[in-house]
Amino acid sequence: MRDALYIGCGGKTKQQVFVNGVSPADTIYTVDINPDHKPDLVWDLNELPWPFYADSYDEIHAYEVLEHLGRQGDAPAFFGQMYEIWRILKPGGILFGSCPKQTSSWAFAEPSHTRILESHTFNFLSQDFYKEVGVTTMSDFRYIWKGDLRFIFLDTTTSQSTWFFALTAMKG
Repeated sequence: MRDALYIGCGGKTKQQVFVNGVSPADTIYTVDINPDHKPDLVWDLNELPWPFYADSYDEIHAYEVLEHLGRQGDAPAFFGQMYEIWRILKPGGILFGSCPKQTSSWAFAEPSHTRILESHTFNFLSQDFYKEVGVTTMSDFRYIWKGDLRFIFLDTTTSQSTWFFALTAMKG
């Protein structure tokens, strides 16, 4: 039995990203800030910590939601929100998601977008990637980022306006 959490889902609960060998979840729990969407839980995802136990879900789905959280350049908020995702995922759990591309007219036109996330942003979530510190100009955020999320799927070419991803939670 696989459990999924859909964050910032609005009225959508259809899986949009699929990874080979991973079947869709059996149970879906929804969270949104807007009570009109009738989520299971009304919650502002900018408010930390999120009200979920550690290692609770096999999957978290975040389609067109992460760009609404935090503010561009606010690294502590970004890593805090991503830590909540990592904390809530079971070991080996998967974050499925999508974000608008920087080149999309929606990236800056949508009034509630507060940051732009590109695939390279997610490199900072992999502890393996920090091997580049001191070799390249990469910033070292390990003082605030203790989780480990690694790409298992990345698609930046199918859509002109959106990129899709899946990250797995590396734990213990």
